[in-house]
Amino acid sequence: MTETLGSRGEAEPILLGCIADDFTGATDLASMLADRGMRTIQLIGLPEGGQRLRDVDAAVVALKSRAAPAAWAVEQSCRALEWLLGAGARQIFFKYCSTFDSTDQGNIGPVACALLERIGESFTIACPAFPANGRTVYRGHLFVGDALLSESGMERHPLNPMTDSNLVRVLGRQVKEAVDLVPYETVERGSEAISWRFAALRDERVRYAIVDALCDRHLLAIGAACADLRLVTGGSGVAMGLPDNFRARGLLSTGAQAPSLGRAGGFAAVLAGSCSSATLQQVSYMQETGAAGFAIDPLRILREDVAEAALGWALPRLSEAPVMIYASAGAAQVARVQERLGRERAGYMIEQVMAQIARRLVEAGVRRMLVAGGETAGAVVQALGVRALRIGASIDPGVPWTKSLGEPAVFLALKSGNFGSVDFFVKAFRMLQ
Repeated sequence: MTETLGSRGEAEPILLGCIADDFTGATDLASMLADRGMRTIQLIGLPEGGQRLRDVDAAVVALKSRAAPAAWAVEQSCRALEWLLGAGARQIFFKYCSTFDSTDQGNIGPVACALLERIGESFTIACPAFPANGRTVYRGHLFVGDALLSESGMERHPLNPMTDSNLVRVLGRQVKEAVDLVPYETVERGSEAISWRFAALRDERVRYAIVDALCDRHLLAIGAACADLRLVTGGSGVAMGLPDNFRARGLLSTGAQAPSLGRAGGFAAVLAGSCSSATLQQVSYMQETGAAGFAIDPLRILREDVAEAALGWALPRLSEAPVMIYASAGAAQVARVQERLGRERAGYMIEQVMAQIARRLVEAGVRRMLVAGGETAGAVVQALGVRALRIGASIDPGVPWTKSLGEPAVFLALKSGNFGSVDFFVKAFRMLQ
């Protein structure tokens, strides 16, 4: 296989350029594209000027901008856009979480607005639906399973609490231009009807359209209707229909599958920084199977070297089975920590501890690492000096195994806090056996 990323040689134009607002979300999107036959690479942070892509159809730039100040998120996203356009991208995809995590100040709206202006377009969509993971949009309202977003537990999210399920209203508070809806009845009639609705909204000078979606068939129809949009925004689900647009134009081969990443060796570890209900259940399940676990108390970070304590516990156990180090905690405990330390400070301290632990674990021979939580994943891959990831097969919808480029090569599963079945940790390592 030709080297995917390097500093020499002729670059080849890519088809789809993607900007993701966190690292696990980037992996989620990259997995979706790879599963549908696009040779996909995930780039960690802003690409360097000398980087060149070969044998790549889609490039996903993973930023750490979801919870950042809106102005910084816009600046970083526009820099990523410039690089992707320079790499020849025919279409741009801005990926955010399927729970539309954002405040009234952004970052989804401000970033989408800036990208539209830079590309010179006047219209795009917003569709965070991902039915395979229980995210659907109906009448503009986002559901998590059977619950409205605002009643799903996301209203207690420690960084971006979501207390309004109506995405037309949520996005409308973030942008100055008009936001409207492509309703279920239109989506159900297929891609042509959706395209007509897009045209009508453009004529009405609507700049953003929330699009309903209840199933994968809807996502495929939405993707087909987006064939001529220079910018598409949404969760990874709506990207499901984009590869076929390139295939229909003879730009993408048929029958391709996510590549094998080869044999995985070395020790195994789980680092869980997410406090989502899904991750809490996954931590509990792994403990019930007999796996060893070390809980990080954020308040102890102030008075002792928690990373050294965790490593002192983990290193002697590496040869036995996957070790698990977690800062995951319930909402009440998280609230107490944030009250003492402040929300941003508490999150940053945990990320830095996890990053230090990850670096030492790899030095000790860990080559299979599962990281839960977008902010934690961002800190870990940066600490490991990972520049890019090859995308492999999915473990669960939206979460593939990946393999870092460079030495030492590490198999990484970067899991959004809300994703994965209850047995995800156990199942993930079983895949590599």
